[in-house]
Amino acid sequence: MHATLLGVLGLALLGALHAQDSIPVQTNFQQDKLMGRWYSIGLASNSNWFKEKKHLMKMCTTVISTTADGNLEVTSTYPKGDQCEKRNSLYTKTEQPGQFSYTSPRWGSKHDIRVVETNYEEYALVATQISKSTSSSTMVLLYSRTKELSPERLERFTKFSREQGLKDEEILILPRTGESSWWER
Repeated sequence: MHATLLGVLGLALLGALHAQDSIPVQTNFQQDKLMGRWYSIGLASNSNWFKEKKHLMKMCTTVISTTADGNLEVTSTYPKGDQCEKRNSLYTKTEQPGQFSYTSPRWGSKHDIRVVETNYEEYALVATQISKSTSSSTMVLLYSRTKELSPERLERFTKFSREQGLKDEEILILPRTGESSWWER
């Protein structure tokens, strides 16, 4: 029985690693062109926190900058109640341009982040595989340089999210907030 359980766990791990390898990275990725302000337009995830918080989520801003050693400093500002909250994350570059790693100091989760596709001036599609000691999940983000995107870009986000195994109820086009002042913070 113990050997069977180990075999099943091994196959599950192999499947998860294969799924990670099947996520593409932007061809000829140019990190310098990714810098600047983005709006989070879409979010898809099969994680428990997403399922619990989905009804509260709204569009937020994300500013991406490069650190002196070539990593990405990612600062997201989002509405929380009647205030703004900021989150800073350091995405460490890997040998593959367009692929980054991040470890959450709060949760200890490991994140494999890939810029799947972007034209740098309009949108960016980013996929993240999140691994914890007890579980793993997938997250897909759709960023835009403006607060709106074409129906074609929204459909591409939805289609790609489904290709990653996410269900329609796990895919969200983020509503815009009623407040405008926090966008510029």
